[in-house]
Amino acid sequence: MSRLMYGAHVNANGIRQHYIRYGGNGPQLVLVPGITSPAITWGFVAERLAEHFDVYVLDVRGRGLSSSGPELAYDTDTCSHDVVAFANALGLEQYSLMGHSMGARFSLRAHVLHPTAPIKDLILIDPPVSGPERRGYPSKLPWYVDSIRQAEKGMTAEEMKAFCPTWTVEQRTLRAEWLHTCYEPAIVQAFDEFHAVDIHQNFRHVTKPTLLVVAGKGGVIQSEDEAEIKALCPALEVVRVENAGHMIPWDDLDGFLASLQKHFNCTFSI
Repeated sequence: MSRLMYGAHVNANGIRQHYIRYGGNGPQLVLVPGITSPAITWGFVAERLAEHFDVYVLDVRGRGLSSSGPELAYDTDTCSHDVVAFANALGLEQYSLMGHSMGARFSLRAHVLHPTAPIKDLILIDPPVSGPERRGYPSKLPWYVDSIRQAEKGMTAEEMKAFCPTWTVEQRTLRAEWLHTCYEPAIVQAFDEFHAVDIHQNFRHVTKPTLLVVAGKGGVIQSEDEAEIKALCPALEVVRVENAGHMIPWDDLDGFLASLQKHFNCTFSI
């Protein structure tokens, strides 16, 4: 039986923010997806997380059903403020903040910008650690832009296979359906800020228990990156999902859930 409850909107930080709620019981968890992942595409993950959590999956501005368009700002700090404003608007208390890729960068920055927010802990899933004078992010911008432009014209799951060859038909179908909602300028700015904004400065200011989930095959976070981050934030926990690339839950959902169990002190039905 599905644990999906509903999708809804809230006005927070001056924009419409859309979210999808799963579970409804247990500790609260806010999930912030990556650069071109509308909330609905994380449904298969949220269903499993909802075994133990009250899960709120956010559409980041410029994606999905949240506010979008040329009049908005899409910089890292603005999007990070969105996250805390969203949780505050819903009256969430003592919530876990989980982010993937871009969403992990926003989650980390949200905690630093709002140190008194009722964030219980951080779960950072393979955040890009590129930045000024650092190794570049492995993915290239045309991969995102080309797929968005094709989706805007209409795209099939078979055509999406050129961009996501290892995904299931269901996953490719959903991405092909929703990718057109990713506003290209927002995606370009986020990608550019992977290289222009150094997130390492934030780790030294972390005061909450933090789990860093690393893709064993992703190439985004390497051993020297782990060492640098650990030096900045000695209390950080690091766990690797060895058989997964950057899109960890898509590559190894059970491995991803297993990587969370010690941190959360719970067991998922794997």
